[in-house]
Formats: sequence, C-alpha cells, structure tokens
Amino acid sequence: MTLEVSEPLFEVAAALNACGYDADLDKSAPVRAEVRAEMNEALAASETARASRDALCAYVAQHHLADAGLDVGQYVSLSLYLSPPPELTPNVDQAELPPQATQVVNVLPLLRTFADEIQLHIIWVRHRAEYEALVAGVHEPMVKTILGTNLYLHQPVSIYDGRRFLVLLEPMLSPNLTNARIYGTDYIIVTSPDHSTGDSVHLDQIRHIYLHYVVEPLVYSRGTAMERIQPMLRGVQDAPLEFFYKSDVVALMTECLIKAIEAHMYVIAAPKPAKPSGKDRSEVDLYAAAMDLYDRQTALERLKQVDLDEQQGWVLTGYFYQTLQQMGKNGDGLREEIAPMIYGMDVDRERRHAGEIVFAKEGAADPLHPHTAPRTIAGMDLAELDLMKGNTADATEISEKAMADPKGDHGRAQYVLARIALMQKEPEEAMKGFADTLALSKDPRTLAWSHIYRGRLYDSMDPPDREHAVVEYKAALAARDSRPDTKAAAESGIAKPFALPQRANQPPADNDKDFDPTGKAEKDSYKPPPPPK
Repeated sequence: MTLEVSEPLFEVAAALNACGYDADLDKSAPVRAEVRAEMNEALAASETARASRDALCAYVAQHHLADAGLDVGQYVSLSLYLSPPPELTPNVDQAELPPQATQVVNVLPLLRTFADEIQLHIIWVRHRAEYEALVAGVHEPMVKTILGTNLYLHQPVSIYDGRRFLVLLEPMLSPNLTNARIYGTDYIIVTSPDHSTGDSVHLDQIRHIYLHYVVEPLVYSRGTAMERIQPMLRGVQDAPLEFFYKSDVVALMTECLIKAIEAHMYVIAAPKPAKPSGKDRSEVDLYAAAMDLYDRQTALERLKQVDLDEQQGWVLTGYFYQTLQQMGKNGDGLREEIAPMIYGMDVDRERRHAGEIVFAKEGAADPLHPHTAPRTIAGMDLAELDLMKGNTADATEISEKAMADPKGDHGRAQYVLARIALMQKEPEEAMKGFADTLALSKDPRTLAWSHIYRGRLYDSMDPPDREHAVVEYKAALAARDSRPDTKAAAESGIAKPFALPQRANQPPADNDKDFDPTGKAEKDSYKPPPPPK
C-alpha cells in the first residue's frame, strides 16, 4: 500500500496544462502555477520549443473527448505504463495497454520532444521537494482512513498478499477529478490536493477505491451464487447507472455492498459529545443524553444516505446495510459474514423492493468510471441490454447496423451476433462468429469471452474436442481481461470439460447456465455472460 508521486505522470499532466488544461486552477496547490510559469518562460525564450508545443497541442485537440473525465483519463491511463524520462516509452507491449491509453499512445514522440525542448525534467527536479511535502501532508489522514476502515471490517493484513493499492498524487491535475484504475491485482488512484481546503484530498474517494480493493475478491469468490442473483439486473434498467452496472450483477452487488459500508461509516457534521473527565452524576447524565441524541441523529442520517443510494440505482444497499448491522452485533469481520450475506439473500423480495423504488434522474459520479454524467445507453450497449432481456430481434438489428457502418464497433457487434447464434441453437454459426470476433476486436474482455465460448463449444461437440478446448481456455487467460469472472471461467474450463446446463430440477454447474448450444437444457435457462467493459 503506497502513496507516492510519478515523474511520467507529472510530464503528461504538465503537457496538458501547456495545451490549455486549466480545470480548477484556482483550487490547485501553488506548485501547479509555478510549473506553468516556468514552462511559459521556457516557451517564450525558444521558437523551437513553441513549435514543439504547437505540434503537441494539435494532437491533444484532435483527440479531445467531450467528457472531461474521459478526456484527461486517457492520458492518465497512458502515463501509468510509461518508463521514466527521457525515454517515456510504454513498459508493456502496445497490445497490453488499456484501450483508452492506446487511443493516445502516438502522443509520446511529441511529448518527448516537448519535454526535451523546455527541459521538463529539470522543472520536475526543481519542484520535487514541494511534491514530497504534499505527500507528507496527505500521508497521515490517508493512513487514518485506511486503518479506520480495516477496524470496522475486522480486516486481516494477510488479505493484501500479492496485490497492490497505490495512490499517486499529481497537483498539475484538477482537485475535483479523481481517476481510479484497476489493472489486474493493482488498484491505482490518481488524485490532486485541493489548496482551497488546506491541500487535502478526497479521502472519501480514496476509501471508496480501497473498499473495492477489499470487497471485490470476497464477492467474486462467491461465483456460484451469481446466477441466482442475476434477476436483480431487471430492477435497475431504468436507474441512472452506467451500462457497466446494468449488465453485470457482480459489479452491481459489489458497489451496493460498498455503499452500505460507507453508510455505516458516515459521520455527521455535528461534533461528538466529549466524555466528562470526572464522575459527577449530573455530568455523566448530561453526557449520556447528548450521546443518545448524537447516535439517533447519526442513525437517521445514515438511513437517509441509504435511501439516496437506492434512488440512484444501488438497489441492494438497504439489504447489505441491515446485514452489516448484524455483523456488528456478532463481532465478526466481513470475511466471515460475506457468505451468509450473499447466499442468504431473498432475491425475489429484493427484486420486488427494487421495483418499488422511484429512481432519481441523475446519478452520482463514480471515480472508477469518470464521466461527468451517466451516458444515454445507445449503440452496442443497447444491443447488449436487448440481448440480456432476450430481445434478440432488436439486438440483431443494432449489431447488423454496426457491422454495415464503416466506423462501427465491428468486433463487439460480431460478438453479440455470435451469442445470438448460441441462443438460437446454431453452434456452427456461433463458432464462426466468435472466430470473426477474435479477428476484429481489440477489447480484452471481448477476446477472452470469445475464447471461452469457443472452448465450451469444443467441449460440447460429439465427441468432445478436449485438446482444442484447453487451447481456447488458455488463450482466454492470455487476453489480459482483469475481471475475476473471466479468470474463473477460463480456469474452470482448463480444470475440467465444460458440462451442458442441467434442467431446472437439477443443480446447475457453476457458470454453465449461460450456455446451451444444443437445446438439451431448458429454453429459458440461457443467460448471456457479463458484456465487454
């Protein structure tokens, strides 16, 4: 668990500032204005430097995205994979870069020239002490936040083995924008101190990503329960949520559990009554009365927060809030209570509860999905939702339009068409469709699940082709999709041949009810896999 700074991130952020990135400049730490002034001084003294800046800024303008979070986020993602200056080259193959980073990877030659012309490394060295001072100021409150969270969850240290939680501080970026990334076992947050509030950072957002770091492995390890909870997705289709949460029940449930934990840890603005130092009866009685009032106000505000979360689409927050209360009474930790929470859920009751919620028109910002507002679901996202609802006609129409459009997402459209072929019991057409997807798509999740489906199809042949099936499952693991469900499905396929879904009166095999190319299982047992992210 680390709090640090990064010179590649600094150089990328400084370059954005040189190209007109002024977001929340008035709230930024003084070092941001100082660096900008020194860059301007270097630019004023050199025509060559100005030319390098103009070329860089022309590229940035050409790759500008309307959404501010995504616009900056693509460069932040790229910076996390760069070697230190002056090289500033990707430290992984380009095929292994995040999709958003590959969109702007060609900025690097321009960035290197610009950094060299204005001697950006020297500017970095000159201000390194100020950066370290900001880190020192954030360190103690961040540690206090993390330890407080661990105490509430009764979290053992051993859970951190093999994983990393990294916070990067970069004052050249807006204090109002927190970028969070999950790359495999690395949970990375990029944040900026807010000088208007004493160089503080958004500790609530850091805690939120830390809770992802803690909670996600616990939820994803309960994969056998997810098929039963899948119907909860129908209750959030009208909620102001990102498509990602409307189409992946594990992601939805994880976020709801995190929201419930945050509600339990919510502290009201009123100061907590001070415990009297003496044993005077009247002072003790006054303190007890004040604490009773404080506790009731806190409980009321926490319930209000739960209601607000549910109105924004996190429909299981109330359920988890109640079960966490029981955890507090038992004295157990989240690791011990997570299984009863998930396996003991009355899905029908929670689904009815979701149907009674009047959703808000807009949702709150999510640092893991840094959009300024939830996007209107359209295009292939809409096709995915139609597929999830069993509306294959509309999903087919949207996908075929995307295939006919020279600028359409052909890889994802072909992936949806292949899954429709599976639903319509056409395994040969599905096999060809997934092969075409592998040739068209660059998205790791689409590639991984195409290999998994091909592996399952090989396992389902008569006779089974186990050798080719294992090759496909191994290829799925090599596709670098970081989501745990992908890894679990691929490893399960390697460990044992895929088995066709069972009929309703028999217990289904884990992760198998979404697949029935032969029609031997119940017609309505098919459930599509989580869509590509």
